[in-house]
Amino acid sequence: MRYLTESFALGALRRGRPIEQFLGPAGSPERPGIRYIEVRPAKTHYEIYLHTLEDVGHETFGDVVEFPPLNTDDDEEEFGRLVATRDDPLGALAAAEDVTGAGRGRWVNAGLVQAEYFDYVMAGRPANNSPDGHPWPVAPPKG
Repeated sequence: MRYLTESFALGALRRGRPIEQFLGPAGSPERPGIRYIEVRPAKTHYEIYLHTLEDVGHETFGDVVEFPPLNTDDDEEEFGRLVATRDDPLGALAAAEDVTGAGRGRWVNAGLVQAEYFDYVMAGRPANNSPDGHPWPVAPPKG
C-alpha cells in the first residue's frame, strides 16, 4: 500500500521521518512543471515545504529531487519554499493541506513521491486528475 493512513503519517513524523505528496502539474505548456509538498520534522517543530520544479523527467528518469526549480528567480526554490511551520504533526498536516489543497489520504513516505511522478508520466501527464482518477489538489484562494 503506497498511501499512508493518517495514523501512519503522524507516526512517521513523530519518528523524525518526512512525508510527501505529489500535487501534479504546474507551470505552463511552454514551461511545464510539477509540484509536491513535504512535511519535514525539525528539532522543535515541523516544517512544510512546497517544491515547484521543472518537469524534466521521463520514463527512465524521475528523481524529482534532481529537477531544477521552475522559478529560477527564487533562491528558496533550490530546496523548496518554506510555506509554514507547526509545533505538532497533526497541525503540520493540516497546514500543508490548507496551503496546497493536499489530501489527507494521499501522503507517502519520503522518496515515494518519485513513484507518484512515474505514474503521472506513464499516464501521459494528465492535466486534471491523477492517474488513479483523483482531481489534482487546488490551493485554496488566499484571503
